Amino acid sequence: MFKKFALSLLLSFSISLGCFAQSSFDQHLWLEDVDGKNALTWVDATNRKTERSLASQTLYKDIYRDALTALNSKDKLPNITLRGSWVYSLYKDSDHPRGIYQRASLDRFNSGKPIWQTVIDIDRLSEREGEKWVFQGMSCLKPENEHCLVSLSPGGGDAHELREFNLKKLDFVKNGFTLPKSKMTVTWADENHLFVATDFGRGTMTESGYPRIVKTWKRGEALKDAKTLMQTDTKSVSIYADRFRGSKGSIDLIFERFSYWSNRYYVRVGEKIVQLDLPESAVLDDVIQGELVISLQADWVFQGELYKQGSIVLVEPRALLKGVKNTSSKSATVLIESSPSAIVESVTVNKESILVVVLEDVTSKIYRFRRGEQDWIKELIDLPSTGQLSIQTNDDSTGDFYARYEDFLTPPTLYAVDNSLMSKVALQQSATFDSSLMKVEQFFAKSLDGTRVPYFVIMPQDTVLDGSNPTHVFAYGGFRASLTPSYSGSYEDHNGAYGKAWLERGGVYVIANIRGGGEYGPAWHASALLANRNKAFEDFEAVAEDLVTRKITSAAHLGIEGRSNGGLLVGATMIRRPELYGAIICGVPLLDMQRYHKLLAGSSWMAEYGDPSTDDWEFMRDYSPYQNVSKDADYPPIFFFTSTQDDRVHPGHARKMAAKMLSQGHKIDYYENTEGGHKGSVTNEQLAKRIALSFTHLWNNLK
Repeated sequence: MFKKFALSLLLSFSISLGCFAQSSFDQHLWLEDVDGKNALTWVDATNRKTERSLASQTLYKDIYRDALTALNSKDKLPNITLRGSWVYSLYKDSDHPRGIYQRASLDRFNSGKPIWQTVIDIDRLSEREGEKWVFQGMSCLKPENEHCLVSLSPGGGDAHELREFNLKKLDFVKNGFTLPKSKMTVTWADENHLFVATDFGRGTMTESGYPRIVKTWKRGEALKDAKTLMQTDTKSVSIYADRFRGSKGSIDLIFERFSYWSNRYYVRVGEKIVQLDLPESAVLDDVIQGELVISLQADWVFQGELYKQGSIVLVEPRALLKGVKNTSSKSATVLIESSPSAIVESVTVNKESILVVVLEDVTSKIYRFRRGEQDWIKELIDLPSTGQLSIQTNDDSTGDFYARYEDFLTPPTLYAVDNSLMSKVALQQSATFDSSLMKVEQFFAKSLDGTRVPYFVIMPQDTVLDGSNPTHVFAYGGFRASLTPSYSGSYEDHNGAYGKAWLERGGVYVIANIRGGGEYGPAWHASALLANRNKAFEDFEAVAEDLVTRKITSAAHLGIEGRSNGGLLVGATMIRRPELYGAIICGVPLLDMQRYHKLLAGSSWMAEYGDPSTDDWEFMRDYSPYQNVSKDADYPPIFFFTSTQDDRVHPGHARKMAAKMLSQGHKIDYYENTEGGHKGSVTNEQLAKRIALSFTHLWNNLK
């Protein structure tokens, strides 16, 4: 025991020395020791204090019951994957908290009465192996979909184990491909070869904690003998390879991510690896009929022609071979261009067509593009267009696909769309709250520099505009992520929970589409990068002020929530403008921006925030919550939540901020789940508990 204690102190002291030169001594640095005895003792004591305060209330118990009922709903719309004549999905309920990966025949699924067959019982596997497994996905070799790779994470973190699985035999393959726990990217080359980017040993991972070497691994061969395809620098983010198959043969591509927003792409030509002459900001989405499908994040001049930011273009690989004479007679083909109010959200490639989801003022439409005799033909698909649409899964050989639709008041609905573009409802989730009593409005706030910032308000129809309504504002504002209308105004992992926990109880819910996100394309994101991070904070504050001006609420009744980058958002604006808010939820957050790049995957985000070890700290120091929190300020009560097993955003951020604010005498609630990874939870029970804790915190402070 003494040795463990001494090691914990030594770790804390060594970490302290590492940052002492650039900051005063951090007395809470020991909380960065994720599994350290002292740190976990603090976590346990702080958790128990929060549970005594919140979980003992009748309100908590009611919200927990309602949330768990919604999450365990038997007809909750599944997230599906189509493989051949089968539909696959992960299902969780009270009897299967970790889930059953199951499948149903396509015919039965389309009939609306699927009969599910167990593929992998994660709870039984966990019990048998004595490990709390979290299913992270399955990838299969097309078109046969027999040879598959299953990702299993202990505790729900990004690092996972890999095991080969046979979908015909419905069992793991004895002596098949397996890899130990690591952050990795592994794809099929063919049934006997994999492209593997993983931890091959000392020096094979980047400073961000991702693979820096990609190899070709042959079945039956020792991993150490796998042939290296390419490697990147340790200061890069990651590297991986993939094989794209099509009617004109296969193309092997290597993706080198040397910063979060900068990529280099390579193609294998015979035995050579040749770089593609593409802008570093471009995103290579897929391949169709031998052409690359590319999303442009900045203007691009190619063969003397200008291709605009936000466009999707098609280019033959041979036209882009760096250092090789262009043997293609074709210029780039523009599939679609973005406009100031309509931007490309996602691209899905089938064998003969391309599906594009477009956002128009933050609501969705889906277009199909198919090649005509001369040009690509654009067709609008007849689906609801006042909420969020996404391509759930597709059959790339037939062109059939499933689209998921939902809005703030409409339960998630799955549409089956065939190649003739005829659509029908395949499944619809039952309502989990009474939406007939609600209304939705979209407003625009004016930010400090005059930018119009959209936000949605969901509220009871009889809401009186007298400034007294408890209001919950959710935002993200980073990494090009868009917040679009979703059922009961929530993220997918909260389906239906907000309706009961907040709306039916008389609360107002708000989604703020601030800069830094992707709601209006690459420029909307880029306008809040690095030294302009304050633009996201100003947008958020403008929405809060606009809600008060419209008398929807007032500061005493205004609660805010953000997670991950959104946790940084609410932490920073709490420091900047504490008088604007009555309560805060801060989930799995970044908060110590002086050390974030030294913690787990943090260094991969320096293209988003900046490098605090350089002059970038001059613009970061003003908003970094941990460095600026003061005992003399009057902050609203704040609820922090995180996960011990979050291997993306270090739990030390939330721990240290909570400990520092407690030492300064501020009012906080804190909850750290022992597993869950960056999502913060694994089972529906864990998620319902966190929902109930956070909403009890809001209701206690916003009445």
